[in-house]
Amino acid sequence: MKPLSAAPAAITQPTPQDLALSGYWTARGMGTIEPHLDALSVSPKSEIVVDGTRIEALDTAGAWVLQKLLRRLRDEGIGVTLNGMRAEFSRLLEAVAQQAADQMDKPAQAPGPSATALERLGRNAEAVLGQSTALLSFVGECALALAGNVAHPARIRWRPILYNIRSAGFDALPIVGLLSFLLGIVVAYQGADQLRQYGANIFVADLVGLSMLREFAPLITAIIIAGRSGSAYAAQIGTMSVTEEIDAMRTLGIAPLDLLVLPKILALLIALPLLTVFADVLGVLGGMIMASAQLGVGYADFLDRFVKAVGITAFLIGVGKAPVFAVIITVVGCFQGFRTKGGAESVGRQTTRSVVQSIFLVIVADALFSVAFSALDL
Repeated sequence: MKPLSAAPAAITQPTPQDLALSGYWTARGMGTIEPHLDALSVSPKSEIVVDGTRIEALDTAGAWVLQKLLRRLRDEGIGVTLNGMRAEFSRLLEAVAQQAADQMDKPAQAPGPSATALERLGRNAEAVLGQSTALLSFVGECALALAGNVAHPARIRWRPILYNIRSAGFDALPIVGLLSFLLGIVVAYQGADQLRQYGANIFVADLVGLSMLREFAPLITAIIIAGRSGSAYAAQIGTMSVTEEIDAMRTLGIAPLDLLVLPKILALLIALPLLTVFADVLGVLGGMIMASAQLGVGYADFLDRFVKAVGITAFLIGVGKAPVFAVIITVVGCFQGFRTKGGAESVGRQTTRSVVQSIFLVIVADALFSVAFSALDL
């Protein structure tokens, strides 16, 4: 029977011209060989005999270390003679030496030619097309999941919906209100000088009312929510993807779309229109304060003109954009979260992409709304 414990590899030096190798020159037995290598003392430009008779076992790890030792001696100008090696050990040693020589002789791989501008354009277009296709597929999956929840209302998860209404809606009131208020001040301030030149001070109500209700309030609210909540959706789902929590949910029979995506969509469909109305009020309030300070238009005069100039259509147009923006923000944020792979770096990258793509698609949708409303004479 073989001994249970293998003798570690060792190197002894009976004379300055002799080296004796012994023990198990294997991956397990090489742990103590480094001190032996450091203790060698050989005169340069001399002849040395390496005796391998007492080597009991040899694998590729030991053969590589032995070849490294022989190569170091030869590089120092020392003549090396290897004696006493078993035939199978000699063949393994030669194979390792040949492999090492092939690696050293292999020429460095020349870098490929840099991609041309047309090639980079094609690759980028292919990546955009692939991501667009995947996004459309994700939208279809969400639609099917929503249809399943509508057909079976018991599957709707109300607690996550209420939680997301609070986090994406109520908690966003301060920042949305502040920015809308400041935007109303800016719009009124920028228009004040021009209106004053023509004695049309009262028309500041038209300027602030129509611009805020139709365009600025829904757009600035959607951009804030895209940066605030859309990024949070991508980061949350991305982290769950990295930690394999989503795979665990599927293993337990829980549909990730039902638990993670649909409550966010339904919550933002409720919260974003309400936030838009809140932004309308604060934006008009900011414009009214600036009109009073810069143009001398009193609050009563402003409101009287505002009611006459701004109809219910302008209000409904602005609020009607909000559900579309809500779906865009939620779907893009969740989609990028599910595409997260790897580690924390991927979470940050996909979160950034979700914000950029959400804002881009919101602005594109707003431009399409403008074209459509113009064609409909609204």
